[in-house]
Amino acid sequence: MNGASREALASARERLDALTDSSSVDVGQLAEELAAVTGLLDREVSLRRVLTDPAQSGEAKAELAGRLLGGRVSGTTADLVSGMVRSRWSRSRDLVDSLEELADTADLSGAQRAGTLDEVEDELFRFARIVASSPDLRSALTEKRAGAAAKADLLRGLLGGRANPVTERLIVRLVTQPRGRSLEGGLNALSKLAAARRERMVAVVTSAVPLSDRQKQRLGDGLARLYGRQVHLNLDVDPSVLGGIMVRIGDEVIDGTVADRLEEATRRMAG
Repeated sequence: MNGASREALASARERLDALTDSSSVDVGQLAEELAAVTGLLDREVSLRRVLTDPAQSGEAKAELAGRLLGGRVSGTTADLVSGMVRSRWSRSRDLVDSLEELADTADLSGAQRAGTLDEVEDELFRFARIVASSPDLRSALTEKRAGAAAKADLLRGLLGGRANPVTERLIVRLVTQPRGRSLEGGLNALSKLAAARRERMVAVVTSAVPLSDRQKQRLGDGLARLYGRQVHLNLDVDPSVLGGIMVRIGDEVIDGTVADRLEEATRRMAG
């Protein structure tokens, strides 16, 4: 996002944080209503252009949003959206992208409030791994000819009673309202958003065998010292690495696997 949209989103995040910090706010309802507004403005291009038109005053746009949403969503949601349209946006689509982020953040805040944010993070990661290893499932969830209701039913059958309700809601929204994103990209974005709730970095750790609690603690402490902030570990087991571990944080890879060392030795011998 460019400057104006970045500032508008930063302000909206602050307002959302103030709301989700209040025990009187139903964050689940807030998340669902923000997602509904996201869907509305994603479909109604002309409406979102009016709501982000720099030639219109902020108050006029806020009044229009209030009229549109009044009686359809809670006053909390209507006030938050009205505040957002008062801001200046570089592109009309940035408003919709920001609403979507706030909807997901509200749900994650609910998980954090309930003490289950770690659980949700881990479930998002595991679901991404399942999708990566199951082409048939990925095809069923991304097939454009399949209706949103059918995809939602499939996911609820897979996740219902097995995953945290917040995880289920986030994944169902992503699959039924992809908004041009790939499934993998959307799941990655959700994982990063979950990590950001604790201002943490996410490290994908691949090892030949499961790490012990002591090893996980030592690795987490070492990465925290290296990066200067807490690092959440998403653990993956892959026997092909033979031994050692590989750590991926964003675009950076720390490869200490036996397979990597063997490959390097082979390259040197060939050279």
